[in-house]
Amino acid sequence: MGKLSIIRLVFVLSLLMSLLIVVYWENLNWFYSGVMPVHYGPPHSGWSTRTNKDPSQPVRTSRSETSIPTSKPDTTLIPVQQYKEGEQREEEELKEEQKESSAVSAEDMEQRARKQRIMDVCSEMSSSKEFPKLTRPFDQITNYELSNLIVDDVHQIIYCYIPKVACSNWKKVMMVLTGFSMSGKKPYTDPLKIPSPVAHYPYYHLTFNRFPKLYGSQARQMMQDKLKNYTKFMFVRDPLVRLISAFRSKFNYGKTLMRTYGNVSDLPDTVQEAHAAGLKPTFQQFIAYLVDPKTRRNLLNEHWRQMYRLCHPCQVKYDFIGRLESLGTDAEQVLKLMKVDHLVQLPSAYTNFTEASWVRDWYEPIPTEVRRELYKLYEPDFKLFGYPKPDIVGDEETTP
Repeated sequence: MGKLSIIRLVFVLSLLMSLLIVVYWENLNWFYSGVMPVHYGPPHSGWSTRTNKDPSQPVRTSRSETSIPTSKPDTTLIPVQQYKEGEQREEEELKEEQKESSAVSAEDMEQRARKQRIMDVCSEMSSSKEFPKLTRPFDQITNYELSNLIVDDVHQIIYCYIPKVACSNWKKVMMVLTGFSMSGKKPYTDPLKIPSPVAHYPYYHLTFNRFPKLYGSQARQMMQDKLKNYTKFMFVRDPLVRLISAFRSKFNYGKTLMRTYGNVSDLPDTVQEAHAAGLKPTFQQFIAYLVDPKTRRNLLNEHWRQMYRLCHPCQVKYDFIGRLESLGTDAEQVLKLMKVDHLVQLPSAYTNFTEASWVRDWYEPIPTEVRRELYKLYEPDFKLFGYPKPDIVGDEETTP
């Protein structure tokens, strides 16, 4: 074969290769029609470039021809009306979610504030000598002083009850949760069906003061373990309103009080005889009895003992602090927190409720100095649980 023949052969082969490459790229462009290639620098004359930002519009190309059609028409486009309706639904759902989120956040924020206040007050009073029992170590609290902490091992809950703060109904709720039943009967499932005397009977509840008898030398460690791992809650109330409620329902007669503050020497032996004779202590006498240093030991009665001495908030880190003033919403929230809201609900409060608006009427007849002494006695409760200093106390310095 001559030189000229070889050159012709090479030329023909080169031409064929060029044609094959062109065909290949054209087929590839057809296969990926509608997709803009990624490129750097000036676009090739055969590449399509978008001249708008709407993906539903056709693509303009640099060629004189129209864009190469796809093999199938695009049937996935959403009609404008349908798209707008979908957008509107999404906006409404988002608003509902934001509402729910805001409500939950508000409740959580309130709980954080209540718990933070307790921490701050405990820290502030730790160096004070006025209330030495407020911040003492947990190990220094006697077993007797822990008798208000009720334990539910089934749901890992600890409730510290405070008399005159819906404790009857909360005790009934705890009995339902622990599966309490009278001898030979089915466990209670409805708190309202539990008689109040039954709910208040101490040995129907597992309380911390019973641990030494049950667990011996391991009692304190058992308490610590449960306090660390269980959900703990308590409910509080305005201290002065709580005292009115305690007096109205619990303080029927007291010989010491009547003899010392009622100037009565010849006293009947029973409450019934005293009432028949018209001998009944007044609220003023009751308050004088409480603030008298000689009878201060009578604060051991749990119905008017300070709330901090019943539940020890500086030693026990409660997961939930409820208030009687917001009982409905707080009860709902704590039952959800403990994941038992599907099992039991807190019964409605008793209708004969002591109102906060009664404070001025009940306390105004009491001498101002006695009111200040009373406030000083319950001052930790006011500060720990966020109740403002009452107007009836006045702005003057309290007597130490």
